[in-house]
This record gives sequence, C-alpha cells and structure tokens, in this order.
Amino acid sequence: MKTSVFFHRTDRCASSWPLARATHISLAVAALSGVSSAAMAQGAPSLTETVVTATRTPTRVDDLVSDTVVIDRAQIEQQASRTLPEILARLAGVQISANGGAGKASSVYIRGAEARHTILLIDGVRYGSATLGTPNWDNIPVEMIDRIEVVKGPASALYGSDGVGGVVQIFTRKGAPGDSVFMPRASTTLGSESYKQITGGFSGASGAATYSLDVQRTIQDSFSATNSRVQFGNYNPDRDPFNQSAANASFGYQFNPDWKLDAGLLYSDGLNHFDDGPGRDSRNTVRTQTAYVGASGKVMSSWNTQLRYARSEDKTQNIVAAPGNVPGLFETTQNQYLWQNDIATPLGTVIAGLERLEQNVNSDTRYTVTERDINSAFVGLNGDQGAHSWQLNARHDDNSQFGGNDTWFAGYGYRITQNWRVNASYGTSFVAPSFNQLYYPNFGNPNLKPEEGKNTDVGITWSQGGHTVKLVGYDNKITGFITNETLPQNIPHARIQGGTLSYDGQLGNLGLHASYDSLDPHNEGTGKQLPRRAKDQATLGVDYQIGAWKLGGSALYVGQRYDDAANTRVLDGYTTVDLYAEYRVAKDWSVQGRVSNIGDVQYETAWGYNQPGRAFYVTLRWQPK
Repeated sequence: MKTSVFFHRTDRCASSWPLARATHISLAVAALSGVSSAAMAQGAPSLTETVVTATRTPTRVDDLVSDTVVIDRAQIEQQASRTLPEILARLAGVQISANGGAGKASSVYIRGAEARHTILLIDGVRYGSATLGTPNWDNIPVEMIDRIEVVKGPASALYGSDGVGGVVQIFTRKGAPGDSVFMPRASTTLGSESYKQITGGFSGASGAATYSLDVQRTIQDSFSATNSRVQFGNYNPDRDPFNQSAANASFGYQFNPDWKLDAGLLYSDGLNHFDDGPGRDSRNTVRTQTAYVGASGKVMSSWNTQLRYARSEDKTQNIVAAPGNVPGLFETTQNQYLWQNDIATPLGTVIAGLERLEQNVNSDTRYTVTERDINSAFVGLNGDQGAHSWQLNARHDDNSQFGGNDTWFAGYGYRITQNWRVNASYGTSFVAPSFNQLYYPNFGNPNLKPEEGKNTDVGITWSQGGHTVKLVGYDNKITGFITNETLPQNIPHARIQGGTLSYDGQLGNLGLHASYDSLDPHNEGTGKQLPRRAKDQATLGVDYQIGAWKLGGSALYVGQRYDDAANTRVLDGYTTVDLYAEYRVAKDWSVQGRVSNIGDVQYETAWGYNQPGRAFYVTLRWQPK
C-alpha cells in the first residue's frame, strides 16, 4: 500500500482564551437570560431527560457535570445531512474534516482534540480501527440510528484509552416493552448526484419478548473527491460513488421482573470509489459490524448487575487500485467482555466493574505486532442531593504493550437558584498509539509512548421555561502529544483552550438553537495551530411547526484553519445553510424535502478534497401510528 493511499484514512497533525471573546460571551449570557418563558425547543434535550453515556448509568441531564448533547430520531430525520459526520458537524464543540463526499474518510474533532481522541460506541460496543486509531464514521448507516449522545470532555476514567476529547454513543433502533405487537416502517429517498435510498423495518413486543429489524440500501454517484490541489498526485476528475447495504437487528427477553436478556447486531457493507491518480478509479470495500449479547438484573433490591460479550469489526480492502495497493487489506476485530455493577447508596449510585478488550489486526501489510489486550477495572459514584450533584470516577487499564495507566475524574454541580446552575470538573485521560503509528512500514515509530491529558471544565447554565443558555470553558493539556506529519513522534506538550456559548429555546411554534465556539488548539513547543481545527465556529438552527407542516433550517460557520502542522496550507472559512420542509400527508404518511448547502458554497475541510455543493433530497416516509 503506497503512502498516498495510506493518508486517505490517516489524520495529520498555537495562550489563554482571548479575554475579549470571554467578555463578549459573558455579556451574551446576560442578554439571552432575559428571554421570556415558553415550551422547550424541539432541538433541545429536556433537562429531565435521562442519558447513559456520561456516567455509564441512567442519569438526568440536569444532574450531569459533563457537557452532554442528545440528538433524537426526529432531529436526524429533519436534517439535510446524509452522513453521521455531517450530523455531528452542526453540534457545538464539534468539527469535522472529510476527504471528499459520502463514504470517504472523515475525522471528528471534539473540543479541538485529535480525531483519535474520540471514542465511538454503538449500543455500548467500542468500534474503530486499531491500525488508524480512529473509527470509520462514514460507513455508519444513518437510518439505523435512533439516538446519539455526545459527551464532551475527558472520558478515559469511564471508557479507557482514547477518551481525551469525548465520547459519541449511537443507539440503534430497537423494540421496547411499551411497543405494540408489530410496528412497521419504510422510507424512500431520491436526491442529487443520483442519490437513491430505500429503507424498511419493524419493531414490536410480544409477551416478554421485544424485537426489531431494519434494512437499508443506498446508492450515490457523488462527485470527484479530489481537485487539482490534492497532494501525492492523486487527482482524477471523475465521479467517486459510494454504495451501501446495511441491516440492524435486536432481540430482548424479560425472564421475570428483575432479569432480562439483550442481543443486537449492526452490519454495514460499503463499496467506495476514490481517486488515486490520473485515470485511476480505485475502489475498496468497507465493512462495519458490531454485535453484543448480555444479561442484566437485580442481585438485591439496590444492586443491579450486567454481564456482556461484544465484538466489533472494521474492515477495508482494496479491490481495484493503483500498482502497489492491491490487495490492501486492513481489518480490526475487537472482543469485549464486561461485568458492571450499579449499587444504590445514600451517597448516590456506586458503579464498579471489570472489562477486557482484545484487539487483533489482520493485514497484508506486515506489522511487527498484530494484537494487544487491555484488562481494566473501574469504579465511580454519581448522585445528587438538593442543590448539589457530584460525580467521581477512577479506572486502571493494564495494556499488554504499555503497562498500566490510571485515570480519574471528579465533578461537582451546584444549583444557585431555580434558574442558575454552575458546575466544575477535572479529569485525566490517555491514548495508546495506534498500530500504524507504531509499526506501519517506513512510517511507524515503535518508541512512541501513550499521550496523557489533564482537562479542567467550568460551566454555568441558565434555564427558565423553555429556554436554556449554557456557557462552558475548558483547558486541556496533553503531554506526549503524537504528531503524524512524517515520522510519528511524541512532542512535549499540546494545549487546547476554548469555550462554548449555546442557546436553545422556543417562542410559540418557533424553535431557536444557536451556539458559538472559541477555540485555541496549539502545539506549545512551536506555537502553531493544530491542523484542521478552526478557532471560531458558530451554528444557528430554526424550527417552525404549523398544522401538518414542519419547516426549518440551519447554518454553520467555520473559520479559517490550517491543513498542516507547519501552518503553511490555509483552509479558508466557510458558511453553509441547509433547509427542510415536511408535510404530513395522512396519519401514517409524510413527505420531506431537504436542501443542503443552498448557496452552493465551494469549500474544503482537507487540502485538495472537495465537499458537497448544493444538493436536493425528497423523502417519502411511512410509519403507522
């Protein structure tokens, strides 16, 4: 596999947060807090909503000390975005880069951290590539997603290696005990660039059993992934299609009021075309697979336990490529074993458990080492009493390559009044180098050490009626930061400072959602800005419902960035606007129209790689009520 193709799926890699910006945001909080009460905005999670990812156990949003965002199924359907990275890109504190259109390699940066600093969980199953050190975001079928939880900030004390920037957890569509016996659903979408998608599925419950099954087929001709500026001579001005077939299934059985069995499977196969030089229409297959089976129940009235086995697979293989790139197989399998206990105490819920992760690499590229095991033990406490809430976590990971790593997290929240709440936290994190960084021929450095992070968070939230304003500031110091420019190496320090101001609210039938991010991600040795992350980003969303109609739109502004660690290749800032309209034709039928990038803005998130221009989509959806 030659170097040019390798970088298709590899990230590359400067003091206080500006006082003027902090002052400006503080004034904005005061201004927005005067907004009158109304119902909660459709796009904002309710403060009483329950999430799991931030603590590993169900916890109300208003008791969390971590900055957490929820995207539900209705929001996913209303967006003009067709891929998971495009959905995440419109969240406060999240930026992306992509090597072209659908199916092409994308990176997700949470709070300015590296792409390898984000953990992706699918129904609790860790998914990603051990060779790249990042997940394949581009092969996750969006129509299979029921809900997304995004936790921003250090998460290694909860989930182990890679949790420097945060965690994204996807919950797929499933049956629930309250469902009717059989609930079918289907949709079909047509769009620009010969986009075609058809989906179908069902979920339900029968006695003590719940079940679900969904299938999806997507075909898109797309556009040329590259332009003449791309490096390594990869430019080829042809279309680069992406086709995907996917299925998702789940089953649950409630043995008695206290014990239940759960199992699930997500499978997605993609065929991806990419540019590899003049006249070279290269292609590879990509496979995403996660599966789990587990039992959970009560040992005692205050003690819940969970036993689970899970397996994930990330596979990419070239089937047509330039000389030197065939067959180009890279496959990661991860076997995961979990025993978790949740114990209710007067101080809150105590969480304690053991985990084992077995990572294996199968490739025609010769790696010196092809497997590693991580044995882990974790403990935590989270609870609330009156105006106070707290969270404590500690974890030990014993890596067969790097030995032991200890991480911890401590957070505290205090409700000053009914409307005002403050919170602060401190957490540590670590990242083990990927197999590519360690062993890839003519690139890897076997002397690399794990990266270690120390993160401080402070936040203040104002909420009244249907309005929420949140201001969060953070400072993340990373020791031994690994650069990927030529030879991977640990540099002494990188530092990421920033803040986010966000608002969600509703005025009658009009929902408003806005955020502004100020970010300073830099190499402390050189002062240079870390690649592909902008110092400024802003989002704006509007939703309006009247009768059978739902209307809305969103805007995303991303400031100037650099494509390289030396800060010589400038990626210009850009603003894109998406619009949508939905009409409920009948009780069970709706039609949606969506326009993405309505201004047909030409921009790049990675040097020499094109991004989608204006695109139209029409969806007919059937779901009996």
